[in-house]
Amino acid sequence: MSATADRLFDRRPWILLGPALSAVTFLLVIPVCFIVVYSFWLRTAIGTEEVGFHLDNWQLVLTDPFYRDILVQTIRIAVVSTLLCIALGYVPAYFIAYAGARHKLLLILLLMLPFWISYIIRTMSWINILGVSGAVNSALMAVGVIDEPMRMLYNEATVVAGLVHFLLPFMVLNIYVSLDGIDRNLTAAAQSLGCNGWQAFREVTLPLSLPGLAAGSLLCFVLAAGTYITPMILGGPQNAMFANLVFETIITQLNWPLGSALSLVLLVLLGAVVMAYTHFLGLDQIAKSFR
Repeated sequence: MSATADRLFDRRPWILLGPALSAVTFLLVIPVCFIVVYSFWLRTAIGTEEVGFHLDNWQLVLTDPFYRDILVQTIRIAVVSTLLCIALGYVPAYFIAYAGARHKLLLILLLMLPFWISYIIRTMSWINILGVSGAVNSALMAVGVIDEPMRMLYNEATVVAGLVHFLLPFMVLNIYVSLDGIDRNLTAAAQSLGCNGWQAFREVTLPLSLPGLAAGSLLCFVLAAGTYITPMILGGPQNAMFANLVFETIITQLNWPLGSALSLVLLVLLGAVVMAYTHFLGLDQIAKSFR
């Protein structure tokens, strides 16, 4: 083989990766670099940006209790939503994984159906369910439980409900993939050694499904912490999450420098969570969910 052919062979992986690397560079790396640069600019009183290296935006974001409290609230809502997804998602995932082959495809199809409907439409459907003239109030008034409609919207509980509604399929899918990959002979072996059904689940099935559970938790937490549609539609002003601050600062106030600093804070926080997960468990379980 000639030297030219050797060099071409050595470069073949980079040639194949070229389109993907170019897309990541132009659609992710370069925009993030622009955001980093913008975060050190200043918005003047007349509405223009003062180019330079200023730390005012970062000092405001990192020291103002207003931003800190909303960041803490965002983490709390994301954690609560993730825990509820774990509690509600494991049993359906277990049922699908151990269902017969004839029913498993139908159950997986039903699990994927929510992804075919717009996230905004799914979120707004809660208004028709929990609103003053919604299904719940109408049913309770029809049977005489209440005399006047209850106010159930625009609070943290409805924000969490909307997030769980959105995130639950991701959790079920990750847990299902992990459970489906467990060798059934391991459970049978545990039972042959004296374990009952619950002990076999606790000692064999549950530990082997933890990677999928952790992957689903990571996806749910990251998606919940980075959303702004759900708290905007179902929450009140006191239920704003950090992404709502970014949206309000950039779109409404047109303060790109401050909005860039806010978005980078959220990006660093979620990046730290992903890095911690990668360090302890790895990202292979997430990749399996989309195969």
